[in-house]
Formats: sequence, structure tokens, C-alpha cells
Amino acid sequence: MFLHVAPPNPLSRQYSRQVNAWVFPLFEQNWRLFAPDPESVNRQISARTMHTAPDGRTRVSAWFDLSGVDNSAVKHDAFPSHTAQNMLRRAWSSYLETHGGDDRPRSERALMMQKYLTNITADRVAERRGGTFESVQLRVITVPIAASAEGPGPGSSAGSPKPVETRYLPWWKVTSRGN
Repeated sequence: MFLHVAPPNPLSRQYSRQVNAWVFPLFEQNWRLFAPDPESVNRQISARTMHTAPDGRTRVSAWFDLSGVDNSAVKHDAFPSHTAQNMLRRAWSSYLETHGGDDRPRSERALMMQKYLTNITADRVAERRGGTFESVQLRVITVPIAASAEGPGPGSSAGSPKPVETRYLPWWKVTSRGN
């Protein structure tokens, strides 16, 4: 644990793979409680499902706005739960940290985060839409938050706004009982 929480040093760099393999599955830490890192983008995370009908035809559903459901739950609740505010957002940020841009898991933690995101998606779609499906796919639209009219804040870079990005994840299999 010491090598994980200590400032970077030659020893922690040399053994980072072993330390991370032991620490991350069980003891993830972050200091955002004390020094929050506000979001610089808005993300709309949507899901769609795929089902193979008895006649062999593949049916793909329309997109379902998962983040919109979360936003609505927070907006209309005087005391929203931590889950409503952060579960999907944190699952997505953890997925990004472990998969990068090519959606290939490179560790057990990456596989665990992919499974976690799949579970959240399958559970929420099944709860709201019902029906059966064998696979889910996510679409994430990332919209940069514009700088305030007063100018950029400390640590931000001035310049032209970043473009909107749309990312489609691969289809992930789910079991008939969810995931």
C-alpha cells in the first residue's frame, strides 16, 4: 500500500505493475472528496439492444438515453442518491481509464470494468423497457463545456472549443438473466 500512495519514486515505478495488480481490484482510492476535479465535458450515454427473433431476424432497438434518466432523477429529487448521481458516470470514466480509445481490455481490472458497465446497462434497459435481448451497445456523445463569459479559469487553456465526439462501443453479450 505504501508504494501505491507514496509520491512517484524509482521503487514505485519499478514495481508499479505488481503494486497495481494487488491494489486496484480491492483498494481503489481517489482524493476527489478533498480536491474535486469538475467535469469539463457533458456526456450523453445511450444504449441499444439486439435480439434475434425466432424467425432468425435480428432486431435492434432504438437508442435509450441512460444518462438522461440519471439527470432527470437528480433534477427532480431534493436529496438525490450518490448512485443516481455517479454510478454511470464513474463506470464510464473507469472504463476509459482501463480501455483507452480502442475498447480492448488489457487487464483483469479492464475486464471487470467492462462487465460492470455492461451490467449497469443491461439492468437499466431491462428495468425501463423490458423485453428480451442478447446484446447491448453503448453510444457516448461527449460535448465540451464552454468556457465562462468571464474567460478561462485557472489551469484551463484558452482557444477554440473542442468538437463534439461520438463513440460507439462494440456489442456486448448479456445473458437472459441480465449479466
